[in-house]
Amino acid sequence: MSDAFVPVAALADLDPGEAIDVVAGGIEIALVRDEDGGVHALEDVCSHDEIALSDGDVEGCTIECWKHGSQFDLVTGRPLQLPAVLPVRVFPVRIDESSGEILVDPTAAPAT
Repeated sequence: MSDAFVPVAALADLDPGEAIDVVAGGIEIALVRDEDGGVHALEDVCSHDEIALSDGDVEGCTIECWKHGSQFDLVTGRPLQLPAVLPVRVFPVRIDESSGEILVDPTAAPAT
């Protein structure tokens, strides 16, 4: 396991279908809990128009940018709906079962 994981939030503070903005390693991250309870971390900026994805709507395993409707896959960061055509960066997530903390590795490689 990487030593780069840093705590960013408590699992109890993130409801299914919700996204919040956090900072890890100086990077703005959209921390998202999908409707099935899975936790995902993406760079908190739409690749189309530099809008915070954490302000978007979560549906299933996607997040939609509120401004122009671009949708992104929470697992891969790939755009699923235009106008975005470039992926957003995704970060590994780990849950500390003993403390209930969500940890993110902000050193993950940028999206390609």
